[in-house]
Amino acid sequence: MADHGEAVCRQVDAGVTRVFELLGKRWTGLIVATLMPAPVHFADLRRAIPGISERMLSDRLVELAAAGLLVREVDPGPPLRVSYRLTEAGLAMEPALKELGRWAEAYLTDGGRCPERFRK
Repeated sequence: MADHGEAVCRQVDAGVTRVFELLGKRWTGLIVATLMPAPVHFADLRRAIPGISERMLSDRLVELAAAGLLVREVDPGPPLRVSYRLTEAGLAMEPALKELGRWAEAYLTDGGRCPERFRK
């Protein structure tokens, strides 16, 4: 019988929990990845992420700004345009996102699923 005592019981790392509370929400990672190379205007950001609604994009941008990962900037018009750029903290996620992309290329090649040969 398995020992389920305190020594065996583990808890998820608090840092990992905070990361996935924010980036684990639908669309958030795609927004960050889209903003990684350069600032993007709202309309262009929406076009870059197929399937996201204006409302959802707006909500996620507010959450990322509140977390200190991006800044909303109003471009002087006319026309008046709003763009978003990552802060230093947001840009610091680039190595982790690139590594996740490499991992996906290696292990999620079977229609978004891990091929049988890696399921050992």
